[in-house]
Amino acid sequence: MSDTALAKFVGRASRAVRLRGVVNVLVTGSLELQALNRRFRGKDKPTDVLSFVPDPSISGAGAGHGLAGDIAISAEIARLNARQLGHSAAQEIKILAFHGVLHLAGYDHEKDAGAMARKEAALRQSLGLPAGLIERNGRASPASVKSGRRSRRKAAGGGARATQSTR
Repeated sequence: MSDTALAKFVGRASRAVRLRGVVNVLVTGSLELQALNRRFRGKDKPTDVLSFVPDPSISGAGAGHGLAGDIAISAEIARLNARQLGHSAAQEIKILAFHGVLHLAGYDHEKDAGAMARKEAALRQSLGLPAGLIERNGRASPASVKSGRRSRRKAAGGGARATQSTR
């Protein structure tokens, strides 16, 4: 999947959930996702997607300054999931990016009594996606996308809270 195609998709997904601001997406390896998961969530295991909401207490962070947040995706886990589920790696990256965008928009499947799952299900077809992460796992508290609060400064040097996805 090209950077341009991913940026266009994330833009569409952001508009669909009324998320304002820039979303940075990093597609990388499982080792980097494991390091981020350990650092920001205290879980020493790889995960498919992590999302980071800017910490509004840090000067210069947040949507007021044009940043909606950051999403990190494991290309390795995306490829594996895609193969197991019978769709392309590009489709899986879109599914993971959409899940991350929902977290950046304030949804949290671990705490919202199904609101994120309902939103994901309602929008996935309009975004051209097969079953979403929560839907295909059949539960509202998945185990592989995490969402958290951090700023670019915190990401470089400090701690942050994060939320996970559905593996």
